Amino acid sequence: MHPRPRTAVIGLGAMGLPMATRLATHLPVTAFDVAEDRLARLTAAGGTAASTPADAARDADVLLLAVRDQAQVDAALFSEGGAADTLRPGSTVVLTSTVGPDAARATAARLAEQGVRTVDAPVSGGPVRAGNGDLLIVVGADDKALDLARPVLDLLASTLTVVGDNPGDGQSLKAINQLLAGVHIAAAAEAVALARGLGLDPRTVVDSLRHGAAGSFMFGDRGPRMVETYESDVAPEVKSRLDIFVKDMGIVTGIAKDAHVPVLLASAAQQLYLLGEAAGLAEEDDSSVVTVLSPKSAPVNSSEAGTR
Repeated sequence: MHPRPRTAVIGLGAMGLPMATRLATHLPVTAFDVAEDRLARLTAAGGTAASTPADAARDADVLLLAVRDQAQVDAALFSEGGAADTLRPGSTVVLTSTVGPDAARATAARLAEQGVRTVDAPVSGGPVRAGNGDLLIVVGADDKALDLARPVLDLLASTLTVVGDNPGDGQSLKAINQLLAGVHIAAAAEAVALARGLGLDPRTVVDSLRHGAAGSFMFGDRGPRMVETYESDVAPEVKSRLDIFVKDMGIVTGIAKDAHVPVLLASAAQQLYLLGEAAGLAEEDDSSVVTVLSPKSAPVNSSEAGTR
């Protein structure tokens, strides 16, 4: 295991860019993304830009994938000019995207045909924590693959949990994480919407409850952004797109169905995200889902609070 493996990163989105930037301060990093401005930001941080996924992967010991879904994974690896064209036998692919257990296993099987190992390592924590190396990473991989990827993972994770020996195991635990996260965001949206309906100041409600027993990470993180949605004419910065939870809650309910486990709350939250997508919020921050329950233009009951 080389202490400074040559690392390729494909995907410089909300999570990929801060991860790549952090890695570039410690390791030789070459990256590919379709957005030139993101590549420029990485090169300013010490990384090297590549013109295709294949170019990024050409000399890589470790390839980190930080793309949105399985369609983008397949495109990055297996399309014309994809990374699989140049990945060397003995190299390792680290799959940080949330794609579901079956998709991770299928990807690993295709890579294994050319002697490339896979570390199933979906991440959680958000862009700020990604840039600080403070992510939760859950891993499914054999010991050899994990050893090869360790220098990369240790720079990104403050908590690294090895779930099992096989690709797909990390995805299973990440799905449970997303079940909780998706339900918590939906619950936060209901709380903020109800506060508006009762004539309470949503900011006061969020600032108070986030510190008590009803608080959660998602309520404390998304709640203020939901308040910002109502207080500003400008949409909050997109830190996590709403359509990510459309995808992820679909994974949750799909694998729960296969396991014959009822997930009533996750199913209800999934419907809320689908309503948000239908309302044109797919590319907005996921906190914007609150406007499905309480539209910005809806009248607020200013007298309700005084009658209690």
